[in-house]
Amino acid sequence: MIYRMLALNIDGTIVNENGKIAKETKEAIEYVQDKGVPVTLVTSRSFASAKKVAKALKLESPIVTHSGAYIAGELEKPIYVKKIAEDITYEISQFLEGFSCQVHLSHEKRSIVGKTSTRAREMAKVSWQRESKLLYSKQFVDRVSDHLLENPMSVPKISVVMEHREDVWDVVASLKGMYEEVDAIPTSDYKLDIVPRGVSKLRGLMYLSERLGVKKHQIVMVGSGIDDIDSMECSGLGVAMGDAPRQVREAADWITRSQVEKGIPYFVTELFRKQHPIPFLKKMNIIKS
Repeated sequence: MIYRMLALNIDGTIVNENGKIAKETKEAIEYVQDKGVPVTLVTSRSFASAKKVAKALKLESPIVTHSGAYIAGELEKPIYVKKIAEDITYEISQFLEGFSCQVHLSHEKRSIVGKTSTRAREMAKVSWQRESKLLYSKQFVDRVSDHLLENPMSVPKISVVMEHREDVWDVVASLKGMYEEVDAIPTSDYKLDIVPRGVSKLRGLMYLSERLGVKKHQIVMVGSGIDDIDSMECSGLGVAMGDAPRQVREAADWITRSQVEKGIPYFVTELFRKQHPIPFLKKMNIIKS
C-alpha cells in the first residue's frame, strides 16, 4: 500500500505533558513530508493552539481543528467553517451551568472560560494546561451565559469538563433531545465537546483529504483519544499510541510505542522507510496525479 497522507492527533500523540514536542518527532514529520506525503493535524484544539504546533512541525497542509468545525492553513483563510449560532451557544451555556462543570467557549480568535468553585475547575486546569501554553487570548468570566448576554458569540465548539463522570452521558442525552443543531461528543470520561450537527474529526479529515485528492484508504491516522476512533477505523491504516485507552488500541490496525517511548518516530520509520517519494512514484507512473 502507498500512503499519501499522514493525519495526527496532538495531545497524547505529538505534544507531551509539558507542552513540548520531541526533536525526534519533528525529524520524523520532516522525513514524511520530504517523501511528498502531506501531514495534517486532526484535533479538538482551537485553531490558534493547533497552528502553533503546525508551525513547530513546519507543516505545509491545512489542519483540522475544533473537532472538525474549523479547517484552515491560515486564520483568515479557512477552507471550511461551521459554527453554533449565537442564540444556541447562549442557551447551551445556560443549560450546562446547571451542572457542576466548567464551560469553555472555543472561538477561533479567543477563548471564554467560566469560573467554578468546584473540583471541575482543577480538573479543567489540568486538562487544558498543555493547550493553554500555546493558546491565544483566554478570558475567565463568572458565568459564561451572563457574559454572552452582553457579548454574543457564535463558536465552532463548546468544551465541557464535568465534575461527575455520569453527568457526561446525561448531558449528551439531554442535548440530543433538545437541539437538532448540535452534536455532543464525549472525548474522555469527564470531558465532552459540543459542535455543530454533522461536524466531527472524521468528517473534517475526509473533507480535507478530498480537497487534496487523497482517497481514504491512502490515509494513515494516528490517534490517542476515543474521539479519534472513527477517523482511525475509516482510514487505510489506523494507528494507536501505546498508552492510549484500551478502546482506542482495540480499534487500531497498528499499535505503536507510547509517547514517552517515541511512538511517532518509531512508527514513521517502520512504515515510511520502504515507501519511495511520491514525486518519484508519479514519474514512474506507479501512481497517477
